[in-house]
Amino acid sequence: MFDKILIANRGEIAVRIIRACLDLDIRTVAVYSEVDRTAPHVRYAHEAYSIGPAPASESYLSIEKILDVARRSGAQAIHPGYGFLAENAGFAEACAAAGVVFIGPPAAAMRAMGDKVEARRRMIDAGVPVVPGTDAFAGDSARAVDAAREIGFPVMVKAAAGGGGKGMRVVRDPDDLAAAIDRARSEARSSFGDETVYLEKLVERPRHIEVQILFDGEGNGVHLGERECSIQRRHQKLVEETPSPVVTADERARLGELALAAGRAAGYVGAGTVEFLRDEDGSFYFMEVNARLQVEHPVTEEVYGRDLVKAQIRIAAGERLRWSQDELVPNGHAIECRITAEDPSRNFMPCHGRVEAMRAPSGPGIRDDSGVTPGYEIPIHYDPMIGKLIAHGRTREEAIRRMRRALDEYRLDGVTTNIPFLRRLLDHPEFVRGAIHTGFLDEYGEELLVGSDPWLDEIALVAASIHAYRARARAALSPDEESSEGARPSRWLELGRARMLGGSVR
Repeated sequence: MFDKILIANRGEIAVRIIRACLDLDIRTVAVYSEVDRTAPHVRYAHEAYSIGPAPASESYLSIEKILDVARRSGAQAIHPGYGFLAENAGFAEACAAAGVVFIGPPAAAMRAMGDKVEARRRMIDAGVPVVPGTDAFAGDSARAVDAAREIGFPVMVKAAAGGGGKGMRVVRDPDDLAAAIDRARSEARSSFGDETVYLEKLVERPRHIEVQILFDGEGNGVHLGERECSIQRRHQKLVEETPSPVVTADERARLGELALAAGRAAGYVGAGTVEFLRDEDGSFYFMEVNARLQVEHPVTEEVYGRDLVKAQIRIAAGERLRWSQDELVPNGHAIECRITAEDPSRNFMPCHGRVEAMRAPSGPGIRDDSGVTPGYEIPIHYDPMIGKLIAHGRTREEAIRRMRRALDEYRLDGVTTNIPFLRRLLDHPEFVRGAIHTGFLDEYGEELLVGSDPWLDEIALVAASIHAYRARARAALSPDEESSEGARPSRWLELGRARMLGGSVR
């Protein structure tokens, strides 16, 4: 086992990895940019090193600086978390060249799965169903139109090296295809340095279902069920849960086998996620493999009672898998809400600032994976997600009730967050019914934006009730009584107010 691990990340995931290392009695090394000097992950680690200015390109994405810290600190391994360098095959290779273990899949597996077109080819060879689509193409729009007609409109233009919703365009009209390809190619070039795109049949109103897999270095693999990730905004997940409300036990077993086949086709090692689309007719199609730890991994941990980060570390240290498939039995239901510093009423505009005060929820079945503390200044340079709230219950209904309670308890003063929006979502009858799909927020988003905060709504309702009560009381008084009543407040009332304010009544 390693003696010291460097965490090449920030925020809540860095804190999460540090905690797993502490459980394993491993010393930790944090890296931080100038604006993260006082961040929680810096304070929680045994050692912390500055790696440059706030822009990620000059700090968290600098392979040279991170490997220099690993050398100076004596770290034997690097955990990349998710985002930043987590799926960078060049970083994995640089770690190996520097004699540092990369806690993640091999570079070859990342390259194979990072190229969506290559991944499609491998899945087809492995017998994993894929969405009808094309091979990659660079610039022949006329050929693209012919291919799209053969697939059938609507289609999706997708970046071959894409992810996170970037380089994707929905096209319903053949006349719009050429422009959509140009826009997708431009976005892919700026985001990934690769303008290659391809076409897929658009699956209307799909559910996003993903399967957690784990492989050790000897080829042994297990899956830990599926996660439902259909509540999304611009292809970014917002709420995740396990198990899916619509996946049966037989489908779970079948999806698990498909996911393991996908992992073997990629030569996978470590923790990864195989993502599928579920059509309204119940068909499942391979979408992609995320060659890293997922943001939503806690819901799987809560339901299966296993620590995925510790499993990653053990596998990277050369250990065999400690679990057999028969041992991995789901228990109850878990839901995760991503807490972000965004204003949903202003098109989810990021809202950065200082956390003046904070009260995290607690109680039975509640887990708060947060990356902020009171006094922390949320910087403008990074993703606005500041934490994850997880609720676990015996049933989906209990998990929803616990999540509602936890959202009501959650307080982050000084920063606008999406907590009120999430609270309304948990009350929406279609969500409660489990009738969700990837376009859910497009369909019902306006309903979730009514008002700003459930607590303020309650205060307003109480104030309006008091006003109405007083108005009726005044209407029942005679003119003389009303004049007398309004001339001077009760001495008892004055005395009470004075005591509350620390003064006196003379």
